[in-house]
Parts: sequence; C-alpha cells; structure tokens
Amino acid sequence: MTAPDDRPEPPATVADPKDWTVVVRESCAECGFDPARLQRRELPGRIRDTIPRWQAVLTRSGGALHDRPAPTTWSPLEYACHVRDVTHVFTGRLDVMLREDDPSLPSWDQDAAAVEGRYWREDAGQVAEAYAEGAAVLAGAFDSVPDSAWDRPGRRSDGSAFTVETLGAYCLHDLEHHLTDVGATPR
Repeated sequence: MTAPDDRPEPPATVADPKDWTVVVRESCAECGFDPARLQRRELPGRIRDTIPRWQAVLTRSGGALHDRPAPTTWSPLEYACHVRDVTHVFTGRLDVMLREDDPSLPSWDQDAAAVEGRYWREDAGQVAEAYAEGAAVLAGAFDSVPDSAWDRPGRRSDGSAFTVETLGAYCLHDLEHHLTDVGATPR
C-alpha cells in the first residue's frame, strides 16, 4: 500500500519521558520482554523472528496502516519506519563498539528522524523490504560477535552505558516492543 504524496504532515509526537534503558535490567511491564531470560546467542534469531511479524503489520488491508491511535502517537507505518531505522542505527553502534574502546555512541533523535524521513508518506512495501534487509544485517552482525567481545563497553551521549550484550537486549526490546504498540504479538 502506498501512502499518497499529498498526505499531510501529522501532529508531532510527544517525546516519551521514560528512560527505556531500564529494559536491560528489568522486564518490561508493557510487552513482557525480560532481559534475564535472554541468552546473548539468541539475539540474532529473535531479531530475524521479527521480520515476518513486521511484514504482517505492513501488509494489513485497509487504511489502518496509516491511522494513528491518538494524534501524537505513531501509526503502524510510522512505527515500522522507526524500527527499520533502528536496525541501521544499532548495526552502526555495534560496529563502533566492536572497533573502538569504550566509544561515545552517536546520538540519534528518533522523533526528528520521523519528521525528516516523512514516515507517514513511506511506501509500506518498501518499508517491509528495507526492514527485512536491515534486520538480517543486524542479526548477522550479532551472529559474528566473538565470545570475548560481549562485555565491550560503549555509552550514549546522555551517559547511558551499555555493553555489546546489553546493547543487543535494548535493541531487541525496541523491535519486539513496538509490535505490541501496533497490536501485533511481539513473540
């Protein structure tokens, strides 16, 4: 389904004040993600498992793909664009953490990315394809993490510290959690 080029820009989303880095230590009450039950070698498979789920979201019939549940909450298409971009951002972050000692990870403003990328006008088929490709690359990157590198550190510009393992958990939570946001079963 293609969104028409004349679809007007929706209202800005409301920035979420929650510190979502908590999901690398605690289970998520909203989606049930539990980092304590995640084995690091499961990351690639679980990332790959999100591909058909997101493709199912993007092939729903009807206009629901573009419908926002609230004016300042993303539509299923916008969430899909977000997770597509998450795969690229986290592939880059993982690469930096594996190459550099305790790097400062590049900032990424997801709300600005949504506006600049005009997520509401994206073509669902192209997003599905790009998500599948991005998730496959990300899963492959986690597949190739050597056992000795899972504890390598890195930190975001806001000071949040990660290891390669907790970065993977944080990313996987995002990919699975947003399935819940769009009414799909996360896992």
